[in-house]
Amino acid sequence: MKNKLFRLSFLILVALATPRLALTQTPDPFTQPQLPIQANNNPQNSPENAVPSISDLMTLIDKATTTEAEARDWSTPVKLVVVFSALTILPSLLVMMTSFTRIVIVLAFVRRALTTQSIPPTIAIMGLGLFLTLYTMAPTFSKVNATCVQPYIADEIGFMEAGSKAGDCLKEFMLRQCREADLALFVQMAGIKRPSGPMNIGLHIVIPAFIISEFRTAFEIGCLLFIPFLLVDMVIASVLLSAGMMMLPPVMISLPFKLILFILVDGWGLLARSLSLGFR
Repeated sequence: MKNKLFRLSFLILVALATPRLALTQTPDPFTQPQLPIQANNNPQNSPENAVPSISDLMTLIDKATTTEAEARDWSTPVKLVVVFSALTILPSLLVMMTSFTRIVIVLAFVRRALTTQSIPPTIAIMGLGLFLTLYTMAPTFSKVNATCVQPYIADEIGFMEAGSKAGDCLKEFMLRQCREADLALFVQMAGIKRPSGPMNIGLHIVIPAFIISEFRTAFEIGCLLFIPFLLVDMVIASVLLSAGMMMLPPVMISLPFKLILFILVDGWGLLARSLSLGFR
């Protein structure tokens, strides 16, 4: 029973990890070379281009938590345990191991730079960040589906091998976004020898290094986004001061000009495009 509960908890972690913004980014020395994709007559239906479906994930959980001699139908208490456990760890996985953190921070910087207070509302910012996260993480989800989920369902690999391959897929994504200095910092603090390659570093080192790198990148992008709007505020403040209108808040006058500037350059589309391409 303990073994089954352990496998169930680990499987929920892997399954939920299967469901990043940079205008420019220098290549990372830890980036692994990508293998060429083989031609496929029907690429849309191939496992390499499809994320795992809900039915596949349920089959995966059912297969991993039920022995051959036991029935496949789950009891209501087990289903409730799975659902509530998934809801508990989902926010942590979404924030720590995907592109959600960088995207939400940059979107918050844009709203702050526009000085529109609560427009767009927070729920809209979180929703846009969530769906941009799903879009940018789709290649990683597809790789997990092709190399872990489908082979395990087809009895081609075992449970432990599938979990190991899923962790390697997520680690490869995080290593592409990590700076070498952040990885070296956590390796040094862990007191371990320098590994021969980035894939030999444990997740307990890769995850905090990934989060620190995401914070740095998001703040760099936010500072760059603030500059043009700050220039508009300075120009409006100078004009009002020279006209002797010192009692009029400059933000009230500069807000329409900043909105017009943002609309003319197609700010939301440019922002979404830059965020998406920053993780390719």
